[in-house]
Amino acid sequence: PAFLSARGLVKQHIESYNYLVTRDIHQIVMAASNKRLTSEVDPKWFAEYENVTIGTPSYMDGMSPKDLTPQICRIRDMTYAAPIFVDVLYYKETEIVRKKGLKIGYIPVMLRSKVCCLSGKSHAEMAALGECPLDPGGYFVVKGTERVLLMQEQLSNNRIIVELDTNRMVQAVVTSSTADNKSRTVVCFRKQKREGLFVKHSAFGDLIPIVVLVRAMGMETDQEFVQTVGGTAQHCVEG
Repeated sequence: PAFLSARGLVKQHIESYNYLVTRDIHQIVMAASNKRLTSEVDPKWFAEYENVTIGTPSYMDGMSPKDLTPQICRIRDMTYAAPIFVDVLYYKETEIVRKKGLKIGYIPVMLRSKVCCLSGKSHAEMAALGECPLDPGGYFVVKGTERVLLMQEQLSNNRIIVELDTNRMVQAVVTSSTADNKSRTVVCFRKQKREGLFVKHSAFGDLIPIVVLVRAMGMETDQEFVQTVGGTAQHCVEG
């Protein structure tokens, strides 16, 4: 009861969505691999994103725009979504053109999130908008139907986690995540032709001896390996 009164049932959904629309989507768009698009035919033709923002949910009623609410979407079988605006720098004919506030698409809006019109509303204001004052939000309205995204628990990114594998062998796992890409690295102990530590990576099909990997990263002598990893020289060389 204390947890529900302090955190609620869907606060983790709303906080995750708020992080997406305020920080994560900007980091994804502005990542080095996504920020600039260059033509393969002629490198001088390009398009570069300079900024990305999320607008306010609205719809066209005749010739005039009006604020969009979840209740309107339920009644009219509409999707509760907000426009995505970007500032773009691109090459056109013989000059570089900059356009601000260019709409490139829509993103579904989670009820009671920062983008939603119900954010921060009192019980009376919720009732005036046709919503239940006790509705916690945390879901979407898609084509008039309420939809929920199921949360999935997973290991923390960019943290080394030591655990036992299916063979009861100790292994270290880290999921490296950036705005550009995501990869998984596992350092495990195996008894193959000879015992030792091996590296399993999402980019490789087979296990790689850890000594091969560290040498590829620039460590050329056993002394460097011992000073970096630690332990006695005899144990490291045998491993």
